[in-house]
Amino acid sequence: MPKQSIRTRKNTALAYSASISFDKRLYNHDINGSIAHANMLASVNIISKNDAKQIVSGLENIRKEIKDNVFPWNTDLEDIHMNIEDRLHGIIGETAGKLHTGRSRNDQIATDLRLYLKTEIPFINTAIRVLQQSLLSIAESNIDTLLPGYTHLQRAQPISLAHHYLAYFEMFDRDVARYRDCLKRTDILPLGSGALAGVPYNLDRNLVAQTLGFASVSKNSIDAVSDRDFIAEFQACSSICALHISRLAEELVLWSSSEFGYLSLNDAYVTGSSIMPQKRNPDYAELARAKSGRIFGNLTSILTILKGLPLAYNRDLQEDKEGLFDTIDTMIPTLEVLAGLLVTMTIRKEQMRANVADFSLLATDLADYLVSKGVPFREAHSIVVEISEYAQSSNLTLEEIDPKTYQKFSTHFPENYQGFTPETSVSSRNLTGGTAIPQIKKAISDCKARLGKVT
Repeated sequence: MPKQSIRTRKNTALAYSASISFDKRLYNHDINGSIAHANMLASVNIISKNDAKQIVSGLENIRKEIKDNVFPWNTDLEDIHMNIEDRLHGIIGETAGKLHTGRSRNDQIATDLRLYLKTEIPFINTAIRVLQQSLLSIAESNIDTLLPGYTHLQRAQPISLAHHYLAYFEMFDRDVARYRDCLKRTDILPLGSGALAGVPYNLDRNLVAQTLGFASVSKNSIDAVSDRDFIAEFQACSSICALHISRLAEELVLWSSSEFGYLSLNDAYVTGSSIMPQKRNPDYAELARAKSGRIFGNLTSILTILKGLPLAYNRDLQEDKEGLFDTIDTMIPTLEVLAGLLVTMTIRKEQMRANVADFSLLATDLADYLVSKGVPFREAHSIVVEISEYAQSSNLTLEEIDPKTYQKFSTHFPENYQGFTPETSVSSRNLTGGTAIPQIKKAISDCKARLGKVT
């Protein structure tokens, strides 16, 4: 077995434990937290106002260096906190050491992460709202477009295409609400908890919370430094949203296939084949469908990291960040791509109309007609099963069956029975949540009102 020098082993260990390669994206939040902390220390006379002024000036200089890509990152300093503190010492000297009074890296990183999520969640909700606007635009343009609704991927009943896409609007609206709710539990300041037991200084935590825009301060120092529920909840919210994205993407893949032919995706959102010249592959929808898996994985990862940790802080919590960053980096562009894909695709109304002309889709309307004549639904259902089996064995559609034949199955059918059409089927479902056109128009108006609210 090859020998390693002590120096080599030490370097390997440092590289293994360092987080600066990924947590440096928190620099802005780390600096904001430090500025708020320094000014608070001065306000309660723990450090002088002059010391705070030097610290703040040095931190702003560091912020500019990072933005200008000239900051001297050092892996040996492990993380974002130590890199900034070391650089601050290089700029203002010994006064930099006063900044860490009354705090620990444990409550510092917890604060950084909460500030980060407080910034990112509104961006995600804005991206969801844009996607919802795309869905709403399709709905408004296709109120009268009829197609088969599906259960078990089998044709079931006629519906409006607008009603179908408004279903996705509702899914994503729940996602917006979930993210908002997650934001409430993220909006808590842990700074001032120290390593785990609090600090022996008369800190003004409420002032820091107000400065940084937090709604409240944490109530238990042990919980504050070890809590990553807000990350797990964010990952859960993201996983549910990704699930909805995946369902929509799956349908875009299916509906744009030759077998369905309901959609034609814009050239910007398809790719060709390296060997088959005719191909228009729905790669972007497929990628959106696939990326849900990595978000699910990030949820599983954070739950697994947390499930066995004793209180309070453990180094395991360093592993909470890469999955968090990855989810955000995956979610926002996926939402943006889907929104663009939807508003540029072509809907093939003629193919939808041809498929909704399948009169077997009106079987439920037959049963409902019998119910309107006083037949119990279960009995009506059985009668229509017999009619459907007869039609299939006779190679007839429900429309082609003679009215006198209908009377053989039930005397409740009149001699002049006319049957139903997809239009009458849709219009009969005129109740809240139904696919009738008046209800869809009301739903569109309601959706517009919800989109108008602050995300």
